[in-house]
Amino acid sequence: MYETFEHRADVGIRGYGKTMEEAFENGAKAMFSVMADIDEVKPIDREDVSCNAPDTDMLFVEWLNSLLSLSHLTGKLFCNFKVKIGDNRMTGSAWGERLDSERHHVMTEVKAATYSMLKVSREDDVYVAQCIVDV
Repeated sequence: MYETFEHRADVGIRGYGKTMEEAFENGAKAMFSVMADIDEVKPIDREDVSCNAPDTDMLFVEWLNSLLSLSHLTGKLFCNFKVKIGDNRMTGSAWGERLDSERHHVMTEVKAATYSMLKVSREDDVYVAQCIVDV
């Protein structure tokens, strides 16, 4: 459960979940869906990520930017994610594969997750994690 939304020259992303972890996972899917058709990406390789921040809002941005750095360093697109969050620290994993320009439909480069419209909250029984990504 994720979505993207228009925001001037950039793109907003929003992940939903029954838990905060699931919202972070779906937020990552939203970000990578801006970059490519993630339905075409196979979850072949696993990469581990850990980060911390002063609060859960900033932790969401750190998570996304860590994934972007990892994607750029390894040349991989990611499609599946799993995180554990506790005490403003998270550990997670991302599954994907190396970019294959003949098979993957690459769309827009995401440069960074930003603090613009950043929000991690619980709305009734659904967690929401959102921010604007710089494209």
